Amino acid sequence: MIADYRELARVIDSLTASETDEVALMATVACEVHHADDRFDWTGFYRVTEPGLLKIGPYQGGHGCLAIPFSRGVCGAAARSGEIQIVPDVEAFDGHIACAASTRSEIVLPVRGRDGRLIGVFDIDSDQPDAFGPADAEGLAAILASVFGRI
Repeated sequence: MIADYRELARVIDSLTASETDEVALMATVACEVHHADDRFDWTGFYRVTEPGLLKIGPYQGGHGCLAIPFSRGVCGAAARSGEIQIVPDVEAFDGHIACAASTRSEIVLPVRGRDGRLIGVFDIDSDQPDAFGPADAEGLAAILASVFGRI
């Protein structure tokens, strides 16, 4: 099954419409997105907890790294640059942090609040190579903007 981002956005908006707590929103988004697509092996958030540092937040899947500095890995690159990272082959990404040996490809999106502040990053790993493309980036970015852009 491949995610229908339009339908997924509708479901997530209906579940989160009146919620303002960041962690509750992250938990709901991670759960709904994770179960919407067979390519998604690990789905979750890393939250900005202090300058230059991400710590694990709500997620679905096996264990994740507990802390990731902005200076390391795909999540750090997304936080540092403010740009979506699509990595078709994690082995070819200089500085990739292997939180799970099964990860073959990854997409990481910065998550911003209404005021533009960086809340964290949304990370999806796949056990399939080259699993993500522009349609995933566009669909996921729209969901994140809708949910977190109102808090």
